[in-house]
Amino acid sequence: MDKKEITTKEDLLAVINMMENTGIVYWIDGGWGVDILAGKQTRVHRDIDINFDAQHTEKLLDMLIEYGYKVDTDWKPVRIELYSEKYGYLDIHPFVLNEDGTSRQADLEGGWYEFDKDFFGKAVFEGKTIPCISLKGQKIFHSGYELRDKDKHDISILDSILK
Repeated sequence: MDKKEITTKEDLLAVINMMENTGIVYWIDGGWGVDILAGKQTRVHRDIDINFDAQHTEKLLDMLIEYGYKVDTDWKPVRIELYSEKYGYLDIHPFVLNEDGTSRQADLEGGWYEFDKDFFGKAVFEGKTIPCISLKGQKIFHSGYELRDKDKHDISILDSILK
C-alpha cells in the first residue's frame, strides 16, 4: 500500500487535539504553521511539523506510537519523523526551553540553534487558538537555504500577512 503523502486540515486538527491532551508545550511549525498564521489552508502539505519541549520526548513518542505512528526517521536529538496510515507524516523537533522564554534546538553537527522568545506565538485557525511559530520566526526559518517552490509560496503568504 502506498503511504499517505498529504496531511489534511482534519489530520492537523486531530494531531493538535492529541498534543493538547499530552499537556506538553508545543508549537506548529513549517507549512502548516504558515497556514495557521494566515488563518486558512493555502497549499497541500506532506507533513505536520511540531516543535515541542524536549524534556518530554519519550512521553510524546510513547503517546504517538499508541495513536498508531511508527518512527520513520530518527535523527535524535534534532528531529524524529513519524508516519501513521491514518494521519500521514509528522515531523517532531525537540526544543530545550529556557526559563527566560528563549529556546534552543540541537543541530546535526552537535551544536545548537538558538531562538528568541518572540519566535513563538499563537494564531486562530478554524476558530481555535493554536500555538505556532511567530511571523518573525517563520520568516527566519524560511531563509538561509535554497528555497523550493513550496517555500516561495510560504514566504508570499508571510509577506501578505505583513501588509
